[in-house]
Amino acid sequence: MHHHTLNPVRTQRLAQLAQQVQELPAGQRGALYAAACAELGMSLATLHRHLAKVAPRPQRKRRDDAGAVCLPRTEAIAISAMLMESHRKNSKRLMSVGQAVQILRANGEIRAQRLDAATGELVPLSDSAIARALRAYGMHPEQINRPAPAVELRSLHPNHVWQIDASLCVLYYLHANTERETGLQVMQHSVFYKNKPSNLRRIEADRVWSYEATDHYSGAIKLRYVMGAESGANLAECFIEFIQKCDGDPMHGVPYILMMDMGSANTSGLFANLARRLQVRLIAHAPGNARATGQVEKARDLIEKSFESGLRLRPVRDLQELNHQAQRWAQWFNGHRVHTRHGKTRYDAWMSIREDQLRIAPSVQVCQALLTHHPELRKVSVTQTVSFGGAEYDVRDVPGVMVGEKLSVAINPYAQDAATIVLTDADGNELLHSVPMVARDGAGFRTDANVIGEDWARPQDTQLDATRKELERVAMDAQTDAEAEAARKAKALPFGGRIDPYKVIEQAPERVFLPRRGTALEAGARLAQQDSVPPLTHFAAARALVAQGVAMTPALLATLRQQYPEGVPEDKLPEIAARLTVRAGLRVVGGDA
Repeated sequence: MHHHTLNPVRTQRLAQLAQQVQELPAGQRGALYAAACAELGMSLATLHRHLAKVAPRPQRKRRDDAGAVCLPRTEAIAISAMLMESHRKNSKRLMSVGQAVQILRANGEIRAQRLDAATGELVPLSDSAIARALRAYGMHPEQINRPAPAVELRSLHPNHVWQIDASLCVLYYLHANTERETGLQVMQHSVFYKNKPSNLRRIEADRVWSYEATDHYSGAIKLRYVMGAESGANLAECFIEFIQKCDGDPMHGVPYILMMDMGSANTSGLFANLARRLQVRLIAHAPGNARATGQVEKARDLIEKSFESGLRLRPVRDLQELNHQAQRWAQWFNGHRVHTRHGKTRYDAWMSIREDQLRIAPSVQVCQALLTHHPELRKVSVTQTVSFGGAEYDVRDVPGVMVGEKLSVAINPYAQDAATIVLTDADGNELLHSVPMVARDGAGFRTDANVIGEDWARPQDTQLDATRKELERVAMDAQTDAEAEAARKAKALPFGGRIDPYKVIEQAPERVFLPRRGTALEAGARLAQQDSVPPLTHFAAARALVAQGVAMTPALLATLRQQYPEGVPEDKLPEIAARLTVRAGLRVVGGDA
């Protein structure tokens, strides 16, 4: 067969043949073909196949309306919307352009036609012309479904932003001949479903989730495996673990922002509460926009390739050993592999963190307490303290503090001898204010209390005191607090005596009442009752008639309205009922006949 491949000489001979064939009428080409077959040593079919490759193709005549767009924009919008709707249901384009146009034409929504210049008649546009018009307007479904432009995100320093994500893995117990070969192997979710590992004689498959966190600035990765499900409790356990300081891993501390996929587990009250108490802002990326947390997705990819792939060769005994190995891998990876963005190892980049940027995490016990910890309301004492958790805290510096009012007090995760006051601003955001613990001396006195006989400093005014004094100055018509006090002592009239409490009575306009005429009561006379009873409304009358056995119909209300526009007098009801039932009776009889 190899001699049938085209070489330059052969191609030239075939081109020549093609030219000759073109000049002969169809009936006389056979002899030429036969001679060529003999000369080139190939069958007629092969000859034709090769000729098709070299023969010049006649140009097709281009259609008149090719390239022109004569579809109005409003119609293009209608067609595009229709196509996108059929697409939205299950992300495959179900409807062809032609089909959409047909439906919309049938419904009189679009015309999609052009004027034929030669004949002057309106011709429907072809599907290809319509598809081209959609592209020209930028409304073709393929254009609309292109990904939105991505924005690069940057973080300002290590621990500014972390990203966290969970992935499902499946652990298998491997059976082998020797003790050393027995163990667990991780298999990625997708693989697990692809080749059902009947060849791994599995005893059981356990669902294992891995949580990966990355520090956005340095790219450093933290990894931990847990059993069970993607749950708020598992997320919290991993997060608490990640922020602690541990040997060999310099990356620790509480991030300012945590980006994650807002699955139901992640927004669970528990975890959101922990984040709020640790002053971590949770940012959800838009659903379906995994690119926002691309870094953590990339980390998963690295973990699979670099760490989990090795578990095939060296299975682990249990979850504890798996986490131990994962920890060893992460420390090696972060400490030795250079990151392309900043050109340093991940740990070296993380180490550039400054003291004011590193928030040291509270102990695991405190973090666990914070999961369920809600701020509690505490009353401000006369000495401007609140008691909370068995200690006393000084709240003098809290903006707007008032004696006797309540403040929300929460644990301060970053200082042992302080509490956090949770205030709310006008927009409903939490503002956190740290307050110190009241220090007391050996005898139980406050160390910052006034010493008797030495200093009599008054506590600074609270909001309430300031308001109180202002009210007093206004009431006593005084400029200063001292004047107000003197005026009060002298029993001066409030508001400088300007206010007359009885002025309201004086200012009321005088009213004159005209005498009313009356009727002398005649003994035994019947009061004219007729006028005193107001007529019934049409609806009330209809209800009363129904109670007397009249069938309720729309016609009945209409009749009442027509006959008694002012309302129906109550004493006319029996008469109306009789009339209607008789008429109805007659109608029924007539109907039967």
